[in-house]
Amino acid sequence: MRIRLTFAPFLLAGLAACAQQIPDSARGVGFDTYSIQSRNAALESSTTRVPDTIIAPPGGTGAPGPVTGYEPIAGSAEATALEATRVLDATRPGGAQGAARNSGVAPLQASPSNPAPGAVNNPGISDENDFAAVAERQTIESDAARIERNKAQYEVVAPTALPERTAGDQPNVVAFALQTSHPVGTKVYSRAGLNGAARAERNCAKYASPDLAQIEFLSRGGPARDRLGLDPDGDGYACRWDPRPFRKASSG
Repeated sequence: MRIRLTFAPFLLAGLAACAQQIPDSARGVGFDTYSIQSRNAALESSTTRVPDTIIAPPGGTGAPGPVTGYEPIAGSAEATALEATRVLDATRPGGAQGAARNSGVAPLQASPSNPAPGAVNNPGISDENDFAAVAERQTIESDAARIERNKAQYEVVAPTALPERTAGDQPNVVAFALQTSHPVGTKVYSRAGLNGAARAERNCAKYASPDLAQIEFLSRGGPARDRLGLDPDGDGYACRWDPRPFRKASSG
């Protein structure tokens, strides 16, 4: 009986060590993290920040630069804000880059009280219609001398005879238009054969213009003969060639 009582405490201790620990439900989720953050914030606020040591320039004549304080930790919110402030200060109109672009001259601000800009003479614009400007540099005598110089340089070119038109190898459609007087579509010459209109359509499609067709028509025996089938109605005008523009130009 005494032996059993002696081993009882050891047995209870072993069972307690093997049992699974039950989490404390009384503690909220994240309380440990919040406590750690609060402690770190208190430590950071209590830390004394030592400003940067400013070394005077050699000679001691120059004024020391502005005290910038401390440099925040890289990657922190304070470091990002400080870098943004430096960029804005350097790129604004009055910053370092603006002063360099303007060579130290302050830009002119738009205001109704600003004086009007001065007029600049443009040598490319004539002032001949300005009586005051002309009167300053011209007199009656100088103007008369200028007229005489212009007269001396004036040259009359006498007209000469027009060159004679040489007769070429191909017929002249202008001369043919002036030699005839009947209108388009009037039958003057006899034509034989069937389907003359269809044949003329196919043959006229080979020429780039009616003038070229009329030249070819006259050079191959036209207008009396139509060897190429270009004048089915017998008026002497091939492929709808019209002599009226030439006649109108000749009559004035």
